[in-house]
Amino acid sequence: MTVIAVVPARGGSVGVPRKNLRLVGGVPLVGRTIAAAHSAQRVGDVFVSTDDDDIARVASRFGATIIRRPHHLAGAAASSESALLHALDALQTAGIAPTHLVMLQCTSPFTTGADIDRVVATLISGRAQSAFTVVPDHGFLWRIGADGCAQGINHDHTGERQRRQDLPPQYRETGAIYAMEVAAFRATGRRFCGAVLAVPVDSPPLEIDDEADLKTADALASMLASRHHPVVPAAVGGPVEAERFETGRSAAVQGQTC
Repeated sequence: MTVIAVVPARGGSVGVPRKNLRLVGGVPLVGRTIAAAHSAQRVGDVFVSTDDDDIARVASRFGATIIRRPHHLAGAAASSESALLHALDALQTAGIAPTHLVMLQCTSPFTTGADIDRVVATLISGRAQSAFTVVPDHGFLWRIGADGCAQGINHDHTGERQRRQDLPPQYRETGAIYAMEVAAFRATGRRFCGAVLAVPVDSPPLEIDDEADLKTADALASMLASRHHPVVPAAVGGPVEAERFETGRSAAVQGQTC
């Protein structure tokens, strides 16, 4: 059995320019993700799929092996699955044939090696072909019907008001970790392939979609670092100087469109 991690990290980003190189707790997002992968006991080699020279340079510093992604698979419309399939093809050409694949997303800066190990352990238990991270969600969910009126999704809004603790258990996808059997993934081209298991985790489920998220993540990283919280990537030795990773070129100058 061979388990690898692949981090998709394209150069373009709509909401946050140069997002994968932005700093959280003094560490680039791509670096935090690589550090988490290296700290996992159940993952072997760590690869970064990118079309961007700066991301490749930074990822290499953090110990990842670079897979050069063609530009037609790096636009805003390209899926993460297409990047994973390209990475698997490139590895196969190089004589590397993993049995299990873990996809880690840079937009989740608080992923830990322990979380990754938990997902991999769940996957290789043999009960499913794919697994992913979730957090409990105790909220009342609503949708807007065709008539424009609100309708309860996970509760009966027409009856007596329920208590949150009486709602059926439900979970929210964190977007951080996805693991799959390579054979099943290749057969379907989808991250949720075959039987799927959800793996609850305790790490902060924050995802970076805009500048406000980035500021929140940076503040949280500083607080957790002061408490020696395990989500701070120890593999990079703590916060590093921002200048070490800044490219000095704006996204507009580089022609990023995505």
